[in-house]
Amino acid sequence: MQFNATSRSVQGSSASRRLRRAGRVPAIVYGGDAAPLSIELDHNEIYHALRKEEFHSSILSMQLDGKGSQVLLRAVQWHPYKQQVLHVDFQRVAAGQALHTKVPLHFVNAESSPAVKLSGAIINHVLTEIEVTCLPNDLPQFIEVDLGNIIAGASIHLSDVKAPKGVTFPAASDTVIATAIAKPGGAAAEETAAE
Repeated sequence: MQFNATSRSVQGSSASRRLRRAGRVPAIVYGGDAAPLSIELDHNEIYHALRKEEFHSSILSMQLDGKGSQVLLRAVQWHPYKQQVLHVDFQRVAAGQALHTKVPLHFVNAESSPAVKLSGAIINHVLTEIEVTCLPNDLPQFIEVDLGNIIAGASIHLSDVKAPKGVTFPAASDTVIATAIAKPGGAAAEETAAE
C-alpha cells in the first residue's frame, strides 16, 4: 500500500495544532540508519487508509517529497471523541533486517466445527492479533486460524497454528488463541426440552 507524505520543518504543539486545522496530520518516521524525520500527512488520505486492516500489517510504500521508501505503521494517536487522527508513527524497514510486529488473526470454519454444529458452543477469540518475527518480504497480511475441528470445551493454541514460510511466533506455543465455550445445558438439553 502506498501513501504520500511531506517533510515538516516546524515542530511543537502549536505547529501541530495549526497543521491539524489545515487538514494535515503530524507524523514521524524513525529507525534504520537515518535520524528520525518529522513529516506531515493529508488527514483524509491517512484516515481512510487506517480503516483498512492491511494498512496496519503490511510494508507500506511512503512517497516522501517524490522519493519512495518502505515503512511499517507503529502507532496511531486518535482524538478522544472525534473521528480525527492526531499523530502517526512509522518505522523504516530494511530488506535484510528482521521485523517484530503484530499481524491480525483471521478465524475460518467456526460455523462448520463440531463445537458449533453439534454442541451449539460459542467460539471465543482470545487473541485477535499475534506477534511475529520475519524479514520484510515474508510479512503476511494476516494469519489464518482454522477452527474446523474444534470441539466444545476445547482450545486452539499457538502450536496448532501453521506459521507461513519465513515467519516465527515469539510467544509461547501453549498460548491460547481461541476457545469453544459450551452453552449451559448445550444442544442436548435444548432437544430434551423441545420433546
